[in-house]
Amino acid sequence: MEELKRSKVEIAKENSRFLRGTLTEELAKETTSFPHDQTDILKAHGSYQQDDRDLRQQLLKARKPKHFYFMVRIKIPGGLLTADQYLACDDLATHHANNTLRITTRQGFQLHGVLKKDLKTTIRGIKECLLTTLGACGDVERNVMTCPAPTAGRKRALIQEYAKKISDHLLPRTQAYHEIWMNGEKIQEVGRVEELEAGTVGEEEPIYGRVYLPRKFKSGIAFSEDNCIEVHTQDIGMVALLDPKGELEGFDVLVGGGMGMTHARPKTFPRLGDLMTFVPKEEIVKLCEAIVLVQRDYGDRANRSHARMKYLIADKGLDWFKDEVEKRFGKPLGPPRPLPSFTIEDHLGWHPQGDGKFFLGISVENGRIKDEGALRYKSGLRCLIETYRPGVRLTAHQNILLTDIPAETRKGFEVLLKEFGIKREDAISNPERYSMSCPALPTCGLAISDSERHMPQVVDELEMAFKTLGLEKEKIMIRMTGCPNGCTRPYIGELGFVGKSVQSYNIYVGGNFECTRLQQTYAESVPKNELVKAVYPLFAYFKKERKAGERFGDFCHRKGVEALRAFAATFSQE
Repeated sequence: MEELKRSKVEIAKENSRFLRGTLTEELAKETTSFPHDQTDILKAHGSYQQDDRDLRQQLLKARKPKHFYFMVRIKIPGGLLTADQYLACDDLATHHANNTLRITTRQGFQLHGVLKKDLKTTIRGIKECLLTTLGACGDVERNVMTCPAPTAGRKRALIQEYAKKISDHLLPRTQAYHEIWMNGEKIQEVGRVEELEAGTVGEEEPIYGRVYLPRKFKSGIAFSEDNCIEVHTQDIGMVALLDPKGELEGFDVLVGGGMGMTHARPKTFPRLGDLMTFVPKEEIVKLCEAIVLVQRDYGDRANRSHARMKYLIADKGLDWFKDEVEKRFGKPLGPPRPLPSFTIEDHLGWHPQGDGKFFLGISVENGRIKDEGALRYKSGLRCLIETYRPGVRLTAHQNILLTDIPAETRKGFEVLLKEFGIKREDAISNPERYSMSCPALPTCGLAISDSERHMPQVVDELEMAFKTLGLEKEKIMIRMTGCPNGCTRPYIGELGFVGKSVQSYNIYVGGNFECTRLQQTYAESVPKNELVKAVYPLFAYFKKERKAGERFGDFCHRKGVEALRAFAATFSQE
């Protein structure tokens, strides 16, 4: 492309010398931030430069610089960690971040509040425990998701292994990461052979090329019946299909999903992936590479708001896209197989693994592992993991699974859970259990309004509303974000609150609990403290006219937003 037709970020990536930029030089300076032209390069290394937005105006009036800190994101394919890796992340959060760990909606960890002087120590510490931040952010393949539950069927499906294979294959090959954060030392990752030895400025990126992808790229593998990773929202969504013996046969592949959009820009939109093909398990890594190559070659590099693969497929059509994939794959692709009927499991509570051991799913409100008052999740999880050394898996719904637990140790787990105030699933209301929020203010630079800080109030008000209406047992999938980029996938599910302006939100309804249908806009610019008031009539309407067994999202979809608005306009709460 001519230089004038590319965004500034594209030019910065090309000039970065395979993601080196001037990061090494900037790290050596006694400053609290990186120059703006280096922050996009920093993202590819797994970190976002942020500032305390609560203090912005106060500091501006005092003519003082912003209070900068960094979010560091850890890439964990399938959310799978050892006990030692969890404890290492916990240590880093204690000593170099804000003493919390945050589980992301893509099964990774985020450390918040890392200062620039601690950034290198933090990223090196992550690498030393055989994890990485490379590719956790930036214009490359992000964390590859998969169902984390270690039950017998999911083990036979080998989906954790394939998530790791795809993630490893699509990692950037640049040696800049080792040069900058490890002083050139190579720290071997478990199960991965380093393709390149000591790097040079002239090295090649065989998959990504000199300028990497036009935008971020997300992939995930669903189990054949459990859509807990919300497969339709991925750039590449894979559904593991089993043969009659229960062994993995191959994958149905969907392409072109994505949640992000921009308010007042109708050419941006959330989109569900299209079902494209079925491939045997032996060919899935090669197919993923071929899909990435098409996006690399044809994705929009002029307009970043139009650069995700979903827009390429929406503009060119699935048939065109499939033809281009076949050219790079090397042979025709067959038809897809029928998708299974999905459910969504949150995997909370005790479950047998099928090998004589158990796993325990623990709910973590908004994914924030912290100590606060009587609820000491950070201390409690550390004690459990230090004492019993379970496996650790993070879920797409911001919860945590502790695995490989012998039956005889379950009583000891229960004692520690109670001691540290960690809630069991039967002590959590359905609005809390089935809700998610993003960090938003004060850390995220894109946030328009609150999310994580406001969601507890929304949950409390929903609990009261459901109790009043006798709907306490209803399971309703609820999502909140502080901006329209959609990190909690708010346009899918049943009820979404999306930041529209300072402390106001758009409300979306009509998706389904299985997360296979998009929602529609119900109301716009609803004030922060009136969200539950605005949707209360919908719950009353649902209670009055639902069909037997009908879920809230299906009810709203059946009635349509015009009928919902009409009922709300005449509704009076007595």
